[in-house]
Amino acid sequence: MKRAIYYAFSLVEVTLALGIAAFCLIAVFGLIPVGVQTNRNATSQTAATNIIASVIADMRATTSAISPQYGITFGTAKTLYFDGAGQVTTLLGANSRYRARITFSSSPDGLSYADVKITWPAPVDPVSGTPSGAVEMFAAFDRN
Repeated sequence: MKRAIYYAFSLVEVTLALGIAAFCLIAVFGLIPVGVQTNRNATSQTAATNIIASVIADMRATTSAISPQYGITFGTAKTLYFDGAGQVTTLLGANSRYRARITFSSSPDGLSYADVKITWPAPVDPVSGTPSGAVEMFAAFDRN
């Protein structure tokens, strides 16, 4: 007759294993808010960069003094507001998420320089407050 051999864990071993597992899970759960915030920041920066690219492409495609898509007049500063889907308005609204400020400077050689700065959230004016994030790009235009 063969004897069966049983292997078992003592209560102390089970308690230690559960303690180690709980410690590791607490550390992982503590990283979740950091990951969510990093993802949110990356999404906002990507959207702001896409808005800047769209605004500069609109200004580069302009053959007259006013851009067709955003109504930007060369040489005149303008503020635009964008919602989360990228829709533009000229007024700050409840759905406004991004603020685009377009300013111009000219040089003696006939070039026009545009400074396009996107900040978010839109209700925070970067002149009087500190926005959560910002993306800025400079572009040169030869309007001769």
